[in-house]
Amino acid sequence: MPAHDDADRIPIAEDRAARAAPAWRIVDGRLEHAVRFATFVEAIAFVGEVAALAEAHDHHPDIDIRHRRVRLALSSHDVGALTARDVRLANAIADLAVRFGADDETRGDAGGTG
Repeated sequence: MPAHDDADRIPIAEDRAARAAPAWRIVDGRLEHAVRFATFVEAIAFVGEVAALAEAHDHHPDIDIRHRRVRLALSSHDVGALTARDVRLANAIADLAVRFGADDETRGDAGGTG
């Protein structure tokens, strides 16, 4: 992934980001996603792959791991808003979660530690 260009520093409206990253939801100005795995080991393997994606995109999510559950959040801290780079990484992570067979808990976020 090339270095960020000027377009990556342009804030995008939250509703546009929500439409562009449909597996995610907007919470407090950030894109958020929650997934659950069959085992803790699978959750950690997923996080390792997310780390590789983040490095490739030169953009890094906030990650919270609770046993088999992983919550991720994205925003462009340097811009103070959501940008196209958040949407790109969000969609790459959502695709990865599907490949891992994760249960998507984003819309029906029930809480708990699993």
